[in-house]
Amino acid sequence: MAEATPFQWPLRVYWEDTDAGGIVFYANYLKFFERSRTEWLRSLGIEQHSLRESTGGMFVVTETSIRYHRPARLDDELIVTAALIEKGRASLIIGQQALLKSERTELSLENSCKNQLSDGPPLGKLAPSGGSVLRVAKSVGATLLCEGTIRIGWVDAASLKPARIPANILDRLEAKT
Repeated sequence: MAEATPFQWPLRVYWEDTDAGGIVFYANYLKFFERSRTEWLRSLGIEQHSLRESTGGMFVVTETSIRYHRPARLDDELIVTAALIEKGRASLIIGQQALLKSERTELSLENSCKNQLSDGPPLGKLAPSGGSVLRVAKSVGATLLCEGTIRIGWVDAASLKPARIPANILDRLEAKT
């Protein structure tokens, strides 16, 4: 699969997203990833509700792999990405990241850019087993918080049995990668 520019969705951390210490509860990153994937598909003209109505099928999450790097906190502004890594006949693997958008980081990069960029884990090392690598460029003011891969499979909505993704959906995905 060719390297794709990731879709970006802005998100703010609310009280309901955090634990008693004001840190995002780990499972909520999956919710953030779900919102970004849904909006990414919508940006491609693939609306899940109407898709189910017109085709009788739907996407379901079949596998996740998440790695946490740093915590997000109450009121943080995040950018949550989604990009197609691998496309099969019945499933897709989506690479996702949650990045902290921070003006403070942007200002401090002016004096210590080399130190800050080498301190944390490198951005964009998402790779499914035997698959392609998604690379997301380091951007000034963004800190990697969480990254992962999500496999979504296509199923018949009535029986929940696996099925092939309709050709028109695969064509839309191909046109955008």
